[in-house]
Amino acid sequence: MRLGGGTCNPHTNPSEWLAQIKELGYSAVIFPLNSSAPKAQIDEYLSCIRDAGLLIGEVGVWKNVMSLSAYEREQALDFAKRQLELAEYVGARCCVNIAGSTGSRWDGFDPYQGTQEYYDRVVETTQAIIDSVSPERTAYSLEPMPWMAPESPEQYLQLIRDIDRAGFKAHLDYCNMLNSVDRYRNSSAFIEHCFDVLGDHIVSIHAKDAYLIDSKLPLSITEIQPGEGSVDLGLVMKRAHALGEDTPVFIEHLPNHDTYLAAARTMRALAQEAGVPVK
Repeated sequence: MRLGGGTCNPHTNPSEWLAQIKELGYSAVIFPLNSSAPKAQIDEYLSCIRDAGLLIGEVGVWKNVMSLSAYEREQALDFAKRQLELAEYVGARCCVNIAGSTGSRWDGFDPYQGTQEYYDRVVETTQAIIDSVSPERTAYSLEPMPWMAPESPEQYLQLIRDIDRAGFKAHLDYCNMLNSVDRYRNSSAFIEHCFDVLGDHIVSIHAKDAYLIDSKLPLSITEIQPGEGSVDLGLVMKRAHALGEDTPVFIEHLPNHDTYLAAARTMRALAQEAGVPVK
């Protein structure tokens, strides 16, 4: 498998960015520019990535294509299409977004998101984004969320069938689906189940740890620094590596460079314990 993750320190050119990547020990990266960057600058970073032997795991969207604001929704849809074009151009494993929220926060909960009508809109919207590009080198993916599709591996598999596009693949974030006591209590079995159900559809993985705060009722499960929670990260990496030696596993949502450095060291140590080779 390949280890990757976020970066926090500013950079003004590919050399400065690559120095961070090397210090963190990543062999997979999130493409550091978006589609609004000049093509010459995109090519400069792309050349740097290729020369360093890095794999581009993700191009991010992170815009609300289901917004109740028609203007915001159209802007987000246009950006998603341009990001998918960028992912295709640079040869990323996937272009990833969330399905989108109809609530007051772009990634938040809304009861409507549990309806069939919402699910159907997710299918149609995703098809439209993919069809605008018809990608051959990359795939559009939806990151699972606790309160919007896909909320389970079974629902993700159904989305794959209903979207029915070769350019749609699975981005696995099992941690975002630890949305019940049962899944948290049996997280290893749940992680195994995610890999069993989605299998070769998986193109990228977010490897996060989680902790249940039992002093906050009725339920509070939160992300935590890798190695400090209850998730068997060695198991995650074993299952990721079984998908192929170039499967990217990403660390995310940490506050600064030092926490990313510590997380990368932890992940490599846990991979060694699990007998998983990391590029």
